[in-house]
Amino acid sequence: MTATSDRPEDRPLRYSDAGVDIDAAEATVLRYREIGRRTNRPEVMGGVGPFAGLFRLGAFRDPVIVSSTDGVGTKLRIAIACGRYDTIGQDLVNHCVNDILTTGAEPLFFLDYLASTDLTQERRVEVVGGMGQACVENHTALIGGETADMPDMYESGDFDIAGFIVGVVERDAVIDGSRIAPGDVLLALPSSGLHTNGYSLVREAFGVGKGNDELDREVLERRYEELGGTLGDALLAVHRSYLDVLRPVLPQLHGWAHITGGGIPGNLPRIFRDEIAATIDADSWQVPALFRLIQRAGNVEDAEMFRTFNMGVGAILAVASDEADAVLAAIPDAWRIGEIVARGAGESAVRGLPGSE
Repeated sequence: MTATSDRPEDRPLRYSDAGVDIDAAEATVLRYREIGRRTNRPEVMGGVGPFAGLFRLGAFRDPVIVSSTDGVGTKLRIAIACGRYDTIGQDLVNHCVNDILTTGAEPLFFLDYLASTDLTQERRVEVVGGMGQACVENHTALIGGETADMPDMYESGDFDIAGFIVGVVERDAVIDGSRIAPGDVLLALPSSGLHTNGYSLVREAFGVGKGNDELDREVLERRYEELGGTLGDALLAVHRSYLDVLRPVLPQLHGWAHITGGGIPGNLPRIFRDEIAATIDADSWQVPALFRLIQRAGNVEDAEMFRTFNMGVGAILAVASDEADAVLAAIPDAWRIGEIVARGAGESAVRGLPGSE
C-alpha cells in the first residue's frame, strides 16, 4: 500500500492526516459564534452553531420574502496577493444587501460559505469577521454558515466565499419597475471603486494573480498619484452598501439598478419593460482615475470598459420628474444621469454610452 502522508506506518490514519483538523475547526466555530452574536437582531432565536438558524419574521401585514446569493469573484486573488482578509467579507455582504434592496426589501439575515484547502484559522476568522462588521453596519444578523475544508480542491492558500441573504418587504411596497415610465428622471450614486466585478479583466491588464507572488506584490504595492495610494488599496476598496442612504427614499423610487457585472448597459435594462429605454448623459460625471488606469494598462476600448465595469456609477434610480429634486436633496452625492424614454422595435435599451447606440 502506498503511503499518503508523513505519519508513521504504525499509527492509525486520522482526519488531520488528510488535511482536516477537527479540533481547530471547532475552536474557530466558537469564534464565529461570537462574531454572529454581535450581529444579532431581536428576531434571532439561537446563534451560530446549530444545524439551522432560527429567525422570527416579526409583525408584517403582508410580507414578501426576498432572497439573493452571490460571491466576490476573482477579487479574492487581489486580496490574497495583498495579504488582506478583513475586507473581502464586507464586499460579499454589501453586494447581497444591495441586490435585495433593489426590491425595497429590508435585510434580515445572512449566511456564508467559506471553502479552502489550508487557509489558517486566523485568516478564516478575519474573513468572517469582515462579514460580521458589514452585517452590523447593515442591521443584518449573521445567523449561520458553512466552513468547508476541501483538500485537493484548492491550491494552498486559496479560498472561496459565497453569501446568501434573506430580507422582507410589504407586498404593497415592492419595487418591481412597473411604475417606470417615459419622462422619469434617472439619478446616479457613485460607487466606491470596482465593487466586486471586472477583476479578471483587471488581473489580465496588470498580469497579477497568475501565480507569480513576487510580481503581484510589485504591481499591487506600486503607488499612483492619481489614486492617492497603491493599486492594491484602490482595487480592494470595499463594495459600497446603499441601504442607509436609500432607505428614506425607497417609497419615491419607481425602480433602481445595482450596477454590477455588465456595467450600466447590462444592468439598467433589468428593471424596466421592453417598451422603454434609458438615455444616459455620459458627460454628467467624471470617470474615476482607477478605471482610466485600468483602461491604459490593458489597452481596453471604451465600449468594453462600460460593459465590464461600473465606471464609477454604483446605483441608478428611476424617479418621477416631480420627485427628482426631493430625492437629490436627500442624497447629497447623487446626480442626474439621464432619463427614461419610449423605445421602438429594434432600438437599444440604453443610449448615450460607448457601444450602446
